[in-house]
Amino acid sequence: MKPRELTLRGLILGALITTVFTAANVYLGLKVGLTFASSIPAAVISMAALSAVKDSSILENNIVQTVASAAGTLSAIIFVLPGLVIVGWWTGFPFWQSFLICLSGGVLGVLFTIPLRRALVTTSDLPYPEGVAAAEVLRVGSGTRGEVTDETGEAREGLVAVIVGSVASAGLAILAGTRIVAGGLSGFLRLGATAATGYDFAWSLALVGAGHLVGLSVGMAMLVGLVIAWGIAVPILTSLQPPPAGMSLAAHTAAVWSTQVRFIGAGAIGVAAIYTLARLAKPVVGGLVSTLVASRATGERDDRDRDVSPPWILALAAGCAAVAGWLAFTFARSTVLAPNAVRLTLIAVPFVVLVGFIIAGICGYMAGLIGASNSPISGVGILSIVVCASILGLAVPPTAETSQALVAFALFVTAIVFACATISNDNLQDLKTGQLVGASPMRQQIALMVGVAAGAAVIPWVLNLLAKAYGFAGAANVGVVAPNPLPAPQATLIAALAKGVIGHGLDWTMIGVGALVGVGLIVLDETLGALRLLRIPPLAVGIGIYLPMSATFAVVVGALLSHWYGRRVSTGPEPERAERLGTLVASGLIVGESIWGVLNAGLIVALSTDAPIALVPEAFPPAPYLGVLAFVAALVLLYGWMLRRSRATPAGRPPGRA
Repeated sequence: MKPRELTLRGLILGALITTVFTAANVYLGLKVGLTFASSIPAAVISMAALSAVKDSSILENNIVQTVASAAGTLSAIIFVLPGLVIVGWWTGFPFWQSFLICLSGGVLGVLFTIPLRRALVTTSDLPYPEGVAAAEVLRVGSGTRGEVTDETGEAREGLVAVIVGSVASAGLAILAGTRIVAGGLSGFLRLGATAATGYDFAWSLALVGAGHLVGLSVGMAMLVGLVIAWGIAVPILTSLQPPPAGMSLAAHTAAVWSTQVRFIGAGAIGVAAIYTLARLAKPVVGGLVSTLVASRATGERDDRDRDVSPPWILALAAGCAAVAGWLAFTFARSTVLAPNAVRLTLIAVPFVVLVGFIIAGICGYMAGLIGASNSPISGVGILSIVVCASILGLAVPPTAETSQALVAFALFVTAIVFACATISNDNLQDLKTGQLVGASPMRQQIALMVGVAAGAAVIPWVLNLLAKAYGFAGAANVGVVAPNPLPAPQATLIAALAKGVIGHGLDWTMIGVGALVGVGLIVLDETLGALRLLRIPPLAVGIGIYLPMSATFAVVVGALLSHWYGRRVSTGPEPERAERLGTLVASGLIVGESIWGVLNAGLIVALSTDAPIALVPEAFPPAPYLGVLAFVAALVLLYGWMLRRSRATPAGRPPGRA
């Protein structure tokens, strides 16, 4: 009897997991500029949930993780969409516009990568690290090597790992919400007569989890970025620019970082992104050429090599293009750009389709090469907004009356392209997992479109809630309750680039300095690679310069702990299982705190107070010390538990059996 695969219960379970992980990813992305891959924790939760069903199979579990993987990818739309609030065009996120942006772009991302599957997945030697890891988790949990799912205890152990991480991070965040323990430690200090710098440590287990997942190389690169920003750039610039009369040291130092040093980071990110994409140009072009050859030479065979049919691809793509055109036209018509609405729409639709298809190939190849989580998707967004804003500026020369509307229109169109990029970055990874477990590509492609729809329905609600509760850095934030807005680093950068290209208002001096820094980082990274030493990815260094220290310090801690944990378990009885355990606990750390962040936002809005569960005044003297102790204690207990579990044999497995 053929195992069940594309089932209603699988789609519903996947959509429910997508809802939770999308909310968590949106919060995390706005806080730190990173999102986490949800395929592996989704696979574990699916196996645990479906283990009670007699006729469930590895193929059905694969469908669930395929649907849920949309949470780790489509939520990256927050790298662009909040820019419309930051530039002052929107005050919130209109549901239908936001939903259709995500849906049309996301479905195009699925469709554009379908013709690439055979060349980039079936016959390719690309490693697909995350796709292979997800397949291994599914195999272990489903017992494809003679084991039975529940008898091995792998699924239950994995679910416990996710829950332990979630409870730990949510618990620490709730404690910080009571104000009994401080959520961080910050301050500013003088260096000599005129120079100054600062520190801002956040005791965030979610960011530790993110650091555990990105690994030592990215973590050390972000540390280098911190040193460049706060150890070099801020002290030099504050020494050259004494604070104005009446301005405090803290305010002056913070202003220097936000108005000058961040643009150094932007310049470094831009150069690093262009360089990263340029390095991939040759293999991407080769992959696309081989795809065309493979598509003509290979006919449809069995279920494991059947895609959504070409007529359906064309029909769905035409429908998505029509939706994108309607969105662009109605958006332009509602602004001072109304006389040029038709012209702008005729530019927007080909831009979405052509650039979207090119980006789909690039992102799909990058995912196969280095994994979806490590893919420089932000670089694609930076290049897209610069190209889009430049084209629109030439087509409709900006004036004082139309400049802001053109910036908003550029962000609006780029958001659709970016949704396409994020999903294409994930689709081929999922198809690789499916290939390894014997799944049907067509059913996976349908499942991912369901996941796109589920994620698209959740994103506007979560964004509106977070905008009302916290607001975004750089936005007007009228009526916002909480005093500290979410940094939204990627959206802030992309909005600044759009305004700079159209309004000619960028700080090109600092961006130029950042570009030179980026070149130096590229040389350093290549030299380290040639010497076979730890690489320092330039893009991650640029992000370390650009992000606030509160958003990166704990990531560095997590990366160091991940490296230490990996070395400790590498000599254990089952190192691969131990690594999976670490990945699942780290995913739980992100989910728990992030979900609490969303729930806390609901309390903030409902109760109109920035500290809805506070038990003591804000200036509670022991709080800073208790915060440090709670953070360290949580890490000691978590990693101690992980080490003990990694040495234990899962329930039901004979000792010594891997």
